[in-house]
Amino acid sequence: MLVLLSQHSVNFYTYNVFSNFPNSSTGIINYNCSAVSPVPTSISIDLTQGNAATYHPRQLSNGYDVLNYNLYLDAAGQSIWGNGTTGSQHYISSALSKTIYIYGIIPARQNAKIGTYTDAITATINF
Repeated sequence: MLVLLSQHSVNFYTYNVFSNFPNSSTGIINYNCSAVSPVPTSISIDLTQGNAATYHPRQLSNGYDVLNYNLYLDAAGQSIWGNGTTGSQHYISSALSKTIYIYGIIPARQNAKIGTYTDAITATINF
């Protein structure tokens, strides 16, 4: 069994607390399951909640300070990418090899202290 998975992180760079516009970023997951035997008919990818207790919202953290954000299956931010529970959805495809985009959005006008905010999300591919 061989599954190749690579990623390019979602990086929001600088967040402006005074901006009226959300801060958006895009990440990438590449997968290739073409050498899997037997060949899967469907592939799903789940993302964890990271630092947060729920999928909505996820939280970037800097010590005790947090900045709400989320990861989506679509650029419009309508479908929260998670594991199919509590309002989140799986990524599902029948393609054995594909590049998928992760859309990240931090809502505007959050009161956040200056600093570096991080989160760690695990992607799990199911076939």
